Amino acid sequence: MTIQSAEITNFSSPPAPLSLKFPRQMNITILTYLEAPGLPVDAVVRQVEAALRRKSHNVSIVGVHDSLDELQAGLKREKPDLVFNMMEMFGTDVTADYPVAALMDLMKVHYTGSGPGEMFMTQDKVLAKKVLAFENIPFPRFAVFSTSSTLETGGNLRMPLFVKPSRMDASIGIGKQSLVHDTIALMKRVVAINEEIGDAALAEEYIEGREFYVGILGNNHAIALPPIEMDFSGLPAGAPHVADSSAKWDESSPEFKGTHSVLANIPDELRAKLQKVSLDAYRALRVKDYGRVDLRLTDTGDIYVLEVNASCYLEQASEFATAAKAAGIEYDDLIQRIVDLAVARYTKK
Repeated sequence: MTIQSAEITNFSSPPAPLSLKFPRQMNITILTYLEAPGLPVDAVVRQVEAALRRKSHNVSIVGVHDSLDELQAGLKREKPDLVFNMMEMFGTDVTADYPVAALMDLMKVHYTGSGPGEMFMTQDKVLAKKVLAFENIPFPRFAVFSTSSTLETGGNLRMPLFVKPSRMDASIGIGKQSLVHDTIALMKRVVAINEEIGDAALAEEYIEGREFYVGILGNNHAIALPPIEMDFSGLPAGAPHVADSSAKWDESSPEFKGTHSVLANIPDELRAKLQKVSLDAYRALRVKDYGRVDLRLTDTGDIYVLEVNASCYLEQASEFATAAKAAGIEYDDLIQRIVDLAVARYTKK
């Protein structure tokens, strides 16, 4: 795939000078989640830490499981110029990343990535669709079955449907039973999500086609990275082309072995269309600094936004970092660019 020089030029331009409030060599605290008190941090945290140190920053790590006191005490102790926020959940609540951001706002702590409002909007897939609808950005038609037995529809639906929790991420609640072809299977899946996960069930029209991920970097002048495509060709015959929880986390499963992401080999015109839709969705949901948009492309060339992920996963082999490297941004520079974007936001304020 050929990357146009204009894209690389945009990314490689030097960042704006930092104000005196943010010295070039900063005290940066990485705030991250621990599976349980005393357990080691995720490997991606060490990767980000190493990148920041190579950029001459002083780096500390505050890891928290479910102690609000430890979270506040750690930030007060470290007195960071900036927090690199990697707190994806709190305790056992995978939807509690936005209250952590709200707490940092109340503490007047500066941090990377989206704030509580943007996190909440992107996390609530139904609310996100309503915002996308207002901006005329295409997405699959849907219905929502809440835990209180109420039904909300966003258009007349046609089978098959893809049923998933309305607020979970990391493919929680998504598996072989998620793709349903009749009403009985639909209601079984709705009940399972309502009762076992405790979330509303989101039923979307299943969009048959190719799946792409487009990383976005920036704020007022955000730029789309080269698209990444999920290759489903290794899946067993007849298996739905879906990156479910097995494909993401169960290394021994056929789904994990049969799927992998690759730099998309597509015509420039299609790449531009995918990037434009992604930028539109990113801006509509007011994502800050960086994020990723998941899309489906049909055989007829229609593009649908599946999800918008604020503060997406930053592991060195992730789709986001891979796309950045394809655009000429090495990992250390990517992490520094996220820092610079956050600093620019606070400096402007």
